[in-house]
Amino acid sequence: MRLGRRLPLPDFPWPAGAATGIGSLPGTDVTEAQRLIVGELPELPHLAELPGRGPGADLIGRGTGFLVELPVQLYAGRWQIAPRAGRDLRRTADLLERDLDQLTERADGFTGTVKVQAAGPWTLAASLELPIGGRLLRDPGAVRDVTDSLAEGLRRHVADVSKRLPGATVVLQLDEPSLSAVLAGQVPTESGLSAYKAVDGPDAASALRTVIEAAGVPVVVHSCAPGVPLPLLRDAGAAAVALDLALLQDLDPLGEAIEAGIGLFAGAVPTLPPSAGRAPTSAQIADRVRTLWRKLGFPAARLPEQVVVTPACGLAGATPEYLRTVLKACRDAGRRLAEV
Repeated sequence: MRLGRRLPLPDFPWPAGAATGIGSLPGTDVTEAQRLIVGELPELPHLAELPGRGPGADLIGRGTGFLVELPVQLYAGRWQIAPRAGRDLRRTADLLERDLDQLTERADGFTGTVKVQAAGPWTLAASLELPIGGRLLRDPGAVRDVTDSLAEGLRRHVADVSKRLPGATVVLQLDEPSLSAVLAGQVPTESGLSAYKAVDGPDAASALRTVIEAAGVPVVVHSCAPGVPLPLLRDAGAAAVALDLALLQDLDPLGEAIEAGIGLFAGAVPTLPPSAGRAPTSAQIADRVRTLWRKLGFPAARLPEQVVVTPACGLAGATPEYLRTVLKACRDAGRRLAEV
């Protein structure tokens, strides 16, 4: 692709040649999960997420735990706005507290960069139900409420992690798997016979910007869905984007984002073993990332600074053996890239 004037690179909050995970891991043992993350991803460890533990550990349930003065409950298997906090929120808070305690213990004295994750405002709005039925997405006022509530909750969450790990730099990842569907008007209603009205790009960017600015730390926006709106994420103030490289079709928006100084969390490893049954090697992963970088036309020296190697998405469905293999391969691929 053809590039215009190159802008000065920002100071990225992760070390050159870093690798990390997206968030979710298999199993229910958070002690083992956090130990594995800190051991295998020392340049950029992240807070473990174990959705296998059930409600409150899943993406939406965990995300509702960050909402301030906006209680929810689990009703008929779905998360719904509630009149008051109850046992569902207590369980969610308890699971998060256990996870944070393990991160605090395993990363005691850590002075590098650590990543925490949470569902973004549009994924919550597309998933949470109103008390009268229907998703929050149908009510612009409810969307504003959940956005403001989430922004304050994540500000507090980041501050808590910073207090627990005073020597570390905190990065927040917003998971927005529903964002593309929200923008395209493809979030189905409960009947499945229609879809909610598409959200305008400026409105979507505004909500994301509210959360990003409140966090007060660099924010990575992640989606492993097709059609990630990269210009919108730039406008919202994202420091980086996390993408599944297998879903990239048009490279121009990605090149423009990188040109503007956006970091790339490159999802270069499948979350499940390929049909051959083997995970790619670190050399294969590094070659895949280098090939993309060459197609984009950027200097090789920028690659290890601006790119973080990751799996394509969460690894909750992986076997323990595949999980360890993938994390190690990502780590070693990042180091290979830094040698260039």
